[in-house]
Amino acid sequence: MKRFDWYIIKKFLSTFLFTLSLILVIVIVFDISEKIDDFLRSEVSLNQIIFQYYLNFIPYFANLFSPLFIFISVIYFTSKMASNSEIIAILNSGMSFTRLIRPFIISAIFLAIISFVFGNFIIPETNKERIDFENKYIKRKQNKRVKNIHLQIQKDQYIYIESYNKSKDIGYKFTLENFKDNALKSKLSANYIQYDTIHKNWIIKDYLIRIYNEKNEEITKGRQLDTIINLKPSDFSKNKSLVETMGMKELNEFIVEEEIKGTSQIIFHKIEKYKRLANPFSTIVLTIIAVAIGSRRLRGGAGIPLSIGLIISFGYILFMQISTTFATNGNLSPLIAVWIPNIVFMVIAVLLVKTAPK
Repeated sequence: MKRFDWYIIKKFLSTFLFTLSLILVIVIVFDISEKIDDFLRSEVSLNQIIFQYYLNFIPYFANLFSPLFIFISVIYFTSKMASNSEIIAILNSGMSFTRLIRPFIISAIFLAIISFVFGNFIIPETNKERIDFENKYIKRKQNKRVKNIHLQIQKDQYIYIESYNKSKDIGYKFTLENFKDNALKSKLSANYIQYDTIHKNWIIKDYLIRIYNEKNEEITKGRQLDTIINLKPSDFSKNKSLVETMGMKELNEFIVEEEIKGTSQIIFHKIEKYKRLANPFSTIVLTIIAVAIGSRRLRGGAGIPLSIGLIISFGYILFMQISTTFATNGNLSPLIAVWIPNIVFMVIAVLLVKTAPK
């Protein structure tokens, strides 16, 4: 790489780090002002707030919005270069606009790789402490009962629980159905089931088993039955934030397991999975758009390109929110929903580069 490339890369990274640090300070100040009552009410020590919460909150927030921070940073310093006639001088020297973009793309790829590594291997670990802290000291209110649970626990085996008490690990009005070739073969009904934490099995109370043969029906009753089924108490406590604590391999295995069980939150898990690749890629797309907009010398200095950049960044966020809403509440594939904003904005990037000053 030439001296010009290193010049752009240094300005890119230094401006990004400065912007990121400035925004993080502002976000932390607002977050503290919002949660100060919770901290005081819970009597959390300053050491816990800093090391258990904010030390884990910073990488999570920074990585989540890093594409937008990069976008704003590139627009800012590129428009400053344009207003100082640096872009005009570079293009008049015979350098093409595509050659001008190259160090920007190299920097964006570097930051995208870092974002991917953090998002899939490092941040899931830090999220464990952050989410535990939030549940213990900030949210605190937890629903101890889950109602109307329908799960497929393995192939051709389904359960239904009318109500489950998470604090006591007891499920009421339990049903276990076994199918074969889409035909019901047996059905177990019980007043309630309870998990035995010592022997790691389920105790089924006041049960009735119906076995359906071709000609007749066998009925068995009993007071208590100890059994092992593909079900754990933790399956009733899983929520959307759980996937934020999983690395890439663990998340893929979890999604396969949840697909078998047919849980209602599988869409959210898949969206989280695809976002971990789509977000780093959006860094490259938004960088190209930022260079194409910021390199234009406009009256009003850097203010106009920066305003345009903010509008585009909010448009990207809105587009992502709308597409994921169609996935969660409609029939749109989570993969398509997550990647549609990148595809659309990639087309915009190509058009802007073609119309940018050569």
